[in-house]
Amino acid sequence: MNGTRQYTDFFNDVRDTLYARSCDVMNAQREMALARFESLGFPTRKTERYKYTDAGLDFEPDYGIALSTLTDELPKYCHRICNAPIDVTPYYNSIADRNDAVVCLNTMLSVDTLLVYIPRNTRPEHPIQISNILKGDNDTMVNRRLLVVMEEGAEADIIITDHAVNDSRFLTNQVIEAFASENSHLNIYEIEETHLLCTRYSNVYIHESRNASVRHTSLSLFNGHTRNTCNVQLASEGSEVNLNGCVIADKMQRVDNNTRIEHLVPHCTSNELYKYVLDDSATGAFAGIVYVSEGAQKTSSAMTNANLCATDSARMYTQPMLEIYADDVKCSHGSTVGQLGEDALFYMMQRGIGIDEARLLLKSAFITEVVETIPLEPLRDRLHFQVDKRLRGELSKCEGCKLCK
Repeated sequence: MNGTRQYTDFFNDVRDTLYARSCDVMNAQREMALARFESLGFPTRKTERYKYTDAGLDFEPDYGIALSTLTDELPKYCHRICNAPIDVTPYYNSIADRNDAVVCLNTMLSVDTLLVYIPRNTRPEHPIQISNILKGDNDTMVNRRLLVVMEEGAEADIIITDHAVNDSRFLTNQVIEAFASENSHLNIYEIEETHLLCTRYSNVYIHESRNASVRHTSLSLFNGHTRNTCNVQLASEGSEVNLNGCVIADKMQRVDNNTRIEHLVPHCTSNELYKYVLDDSATGAFAGIVYVSEGAQKTSSAMTNANLCATDSARMYTQPMLEIYADDVKCSHGSTVGQLGEDALFYMMQRGIGIDEARLLLKSAFITEVVETIPLEPLRDRLHFQVDKRLRGELSKCEGCKLCK
């Protein structure tokens, strides 16, 4: 069985279980999501935002679907949505794209939501780390949901890591909604280190109020097929967003980053920097659009996508776009696709550096610009180490992981 039918049939089979294990806020959205999912069907490459990824093909295999719930042993500031310290009704599923079938599928099947709630003028002493570990003997689909609510003047660093410790096939469908209130500061870091049999869809939606600042950084260090979507609404004056991403891919790996930043009011700032290093027969894609609405004067926006194809068989598709309806703005975008510089390689080899080490150093230097944008020093140092290991063909060895042994 393929297409949407297998998922609608599954939903109908487990409807009672879903409703019993979840809460009213989530259950209230399920039937609407089901109707939209059935109406839309999975996007194909004929859909503009999915022109580099065939979602229907990725979701076609018959995965087992996990319906487990979150543990109650959560760190401070993290809660299950069903026992949230605030009313989450105005937030849940309010900015996620209801015209995206992948998002609707998540809304249909997610049993629980992790809530990160930072009260007014509060900053946690330590970063909040969310570790997602895929483990199982059977091919499994996991639907994850994260809701982040930052009150006025709140600050937080959230680190989200993805790992897989079995060599089964895993399909992850993740939706994140983040609300940054006035004068709040939020940093979200998504780091993927899974394996070649993993498929990951991450859909991030961010809404910013007056003078809010959000940084979202996506790092694909090892994967199978990854599709990252990030949508940002700059809804009040003085808000700022920085989107950064780096990709290291080889073998037959694929990574598709798709971003949309909406400047809805005047005096807002956005910056984007995405870099790819592609080896072997890896495929990368980047499509980003900055939308400046009518009246959003004094907008400042810069988008850069730079890509390094280390072999002739690596492929990169890049599509930076601007859509501007205001006349007093400063907006720029650009992309480059190139190979390792022969002059730089020759210069390094003349100084006694072997060809393999010279190639590695050039790749590392290329990626460093993205890693250096991370203000959290311990994480930045750790990622420099991880990038070096990745480029040398090594994998981090997690305790109990069979893949690296």
